[in-house]
Amino acid sequence: MITVVGIKSCDTCRKALAWLASENLDHSYHDLRVDGLDSGQLAHWVNACGWAAVLNRRSTTWRTLSDADKKDMTAKKAEALMLAHPTLIKRPVFEVGDAVHIGFSDAVKAALAA
Repeated sequence: MITVVGIKSCDTCRKALAWLASENLDHSYHDLRVDGLDSGQLAHWVNACGWAAVLNRRSTTWRTLSDADKKDMTAKKAEALMLAHPTLIKRPVFEVGDAVHIGFSDAVKAALAA
């Protein structure tokens, strides 16, 4: 079972869900805005992929942060910001057992379809 974590209004998340359905891959959806974000779940993603891969520095939310929040980023600071602002998480996040995949690239599609 694949768990897709994202935001309902995200175009890439919608594309990913449509692709999973078209490939008949068993999946569930976790909306960050509706279902929330667990600190343990986020820590697992950061441990699996690194905080820099999880943090979306191209998001609208990132652009609205103060310069002080953006400066001297560390794993601990990034996790705190992502917990406070879940829209800072790069989407979609796919969980397959203990494996974590971020984004919707061809490599991620291949890993999910395997």
